[in-house]
Amino acid sequence: MAGGTGSRLYPLTRITNKHLLPIYDRPMIAWAIEAVVSSGIDEIMLVSGGTHAGEFLRLLGNGREYGIHQLSYAYQEQAGGIAEALGLAAHFAGGDPVLVMLADNVLERSIKPTVDAFRADPTDGRVVRIEEKPEHPASEYCVTGIYCYEPSVFDIVHHLVPSARGELEITDVNNHYVSLGQMAYDVQEGFWGDAGESIDAYYAVNDFVRENGANMPG
Repeated sequence: MAGGTGSRLYPLTRITNKHLLPIYDRPMIAWAIEAVVSSGIDEIMLVSGGTHAGEFLRLLGNGREYGIHQLSYAYQEQAGGIAEALGLAAHFAGGDPVLVMLADNVLERSIKPTVDAFRADPTDGRVVRIEEKPEHPASEYCVTGIYCYEPSVFDIVHHLVPSARGELEITDVNNHYVSLGQMAYDVQEGFWGDAGESIDAYYAVNDFVRENGANMPG
């Protein structure tokens, strides 16, 4: 998922999509693609929008340089939320499970253990509640922008109602599974950074990757 206006990174994003900004020695999007490909997934759909969406095609082409076997593109016509963007991938998924990754997430360690755990036993480790931006968090854990879903997720997205801000929220998708007792979790070890959260967060992620790298095995 590489959409959004990138308003929290203004003025850096005034002339480009935030996922094309550099993180150390490559565009931000390249780190997300590396994370997905190194997890064993080589069929990817990139969902973007806005006036700079065509730049992803110029950068990535058919994806072979990045280890992608099949690279598809979808265009989100307006800022309709992450769940709406996910819905655009229904035909691409073709009834198979999907991994959703927000492309401004940068991780120290590989996500392959999470993908392998989902494939082996997607029911292990139940989630009982997700709180959206709580003032006093109930636990020390937070939700990253990385989700594994069964094909049923597209039916859920289809029946979502827009939130107060007019978007289809991925939190509503997740809470639907929580209400059914079907939302499981995995813990991502090591550094995790949301490079699109703020200017300070963007540079903090840059500093970490420059000094330590990202998507390391283990």
